[in-house]
Amino acid sequence: MDGTNSLERMLQVVDVIEASNRPVMPDDLMARLELTRSTLYRYLRILSEAGLITSFPGVGFALGPRIAELDYRMRNLDPLIIASRPVMSELVAAIPGIALLCRRYRDTVLCVHQERGATTLVSTYERGLARPLFRGAASRIILAYLPPRLIERLHQHDKANGVSLAALRPELKEMRRRGWDLTESQVTRGVTGIAAPVFDSRGRILGSLSLTIPRTKIPAAEAARIAERVMFCARIVSTSQVRPAAD
Repeated sequence: MDGTNSLERMLQVVDVIEASNRPVMPDDLMARLELTRSTLYRYLRILSEAGLITSFPGVGFALGPRIAELDYRMRNLDPLIIASRPVMSELVAAIPGIALLCRRYRDTVLCVHQERGATTLVSTYERGLARPLFRGAASRIILAYLPPRLIERLHQHDKANGVSLAALRPELKEMRRRGWDLTESQVTRGVTGIAAPVFDSRGRILGSLSLTIPRTKIPAAEAARIAERVMFCARIVSTSQVRPAAD
């Protein structure tokens, strides 16, 4: 048994169910988490009563209705989303495309809000979808502000990024210098992504605000103008959040 406490072990049940593409049977949970039957069923009862998971007899356990309720509450009460919504709407009204607000989540980047302008573009980066830190401007600009040792660890575990660490380091340095990143067709073919960092009230990287434009080969001067606007929006979001209480 490792040093994981009971609450952490119980939350691992939710992690396994979340990661599966189908309901998970109790025997599979027991095997994956090395839990006794009595402990597992106690966790399942608590999580089910809280609405975080739900049981389908003979099929297994899946995420429960409380998850949908929490998502609704987040969309309407999260300070980051509240601060970003008006500036993202103005951004896509001025430059047709899709604006994305993303947050770093564990070792991935998670889209938490979208605003769509007058475009037929269909984004493959949906709200709630986690993506690697090494592909797409919305992810890479977050990566640029992470500590070097963390970047090295993430690079070692992301075998699909296709970029050597030696080649990546000067790219990340350049992103930090200019304050934005641009990529073409890295996540969705035929589009350009331009992203700027979003920081918390203590100056730590929190996420990114980006604009997906339904074309590529954007002239450098035009790309720089768009980037300035994206950075302006990201700065507004960074400075509009509720500041934490003093430690």
